[in-house]
Amino acid sequence: MGQSKPFKPMALVVEDDETQRDVIAMLLEECEMGVIQCDSAEAALQVLDRVGPWLTMLYTDVSLAGEVDGVELARVARQEHPQIHVIVASGYPLKNELPEQTLFMRKPFLPLDLLREAERARTDGAH
Repeated sequence: MGQSKPFKPMALVVEDDETQRDVIAMLLEECEMGVIQCDSAEAALQVLDRVGPWLTMLYTDVSLAGEVDGVELARVARQEHPQIHVIVASGYPLKNELPEQTLFMRKPFLPLDLLREAERARTDGAH
């Protein structure tokens, strides 16, 4: 019989700046995570509805195009999928309180800081 493949951790990256989104996705792929990219919280909510139970990590910017911001997206993710390691990032101070067990990363952050959090998500959320 063939061996089954080990679980590959999946990250959802929500960032409306395409360049930043690509860089973050590339960093997460380097630490062997699968990545789903969205440019709005509305698109990310659809992804959460479909594959939320299989996600290991959510990275979202606070300011996003559309009606829903990253803080509200983080709130929904924490409520519906508590296993997800949630990171909210912004270059500005937060105006709204984050949900419990949500990490805030101030932009610009060091790539190594994101990689550490990805590794933490991989080990904490091992399925």
